[in-house]
Amino acid sequence: MNYSFSCFPHKHITAKHHKSLEFTKDEEVALEGDCIVGVKADFDAEKLREFASANRDRKIRMVIRTKTASDELVFDLNPEFSDANSIVIRKSNFLSNRTLGVDASKAASDLKRELAQSLKEDKIEVELSPLVLNTLF
Repeated sequence: MNYSFSCFPHKHITAKHHKSLEFTKDEEVALEGDCIVGVKADFDAEKLREFASANRDRKIRMVIRTKTASDELVFDLNPEFSDANSIVIRKSNFLSNRTLGVDASKAASDLKRELAQSLKEDKIEVELSPLVLNTLF
């Protein structure tokens, strides 16, 4: 089971935060919000909670795409995620109701810079999928 949502660019997106990244349903972002990588996110909090519950013990792959660039990261799910306005992915293991993922492989500042620049201009697509690890028998 995969989960996808869209969000929009904003001229103040800098994607410079070293510890987290965030998608918000808010329409505006200040320059101080350097973890925000997308605004006006259309995620359904209930469906996202179902995704988290169904994949609670799996690593998750997140692909962030615009029409000109993309990047991906991996994280552990927080099955207690419950926020209806924001999704936060953290490199640390700090949990809150806004935290969807912890122990992430990337924060906003680690995203490819061509993607970070396009987050100011292009519509953003985000896809979450359980990470399938190859195992040898």
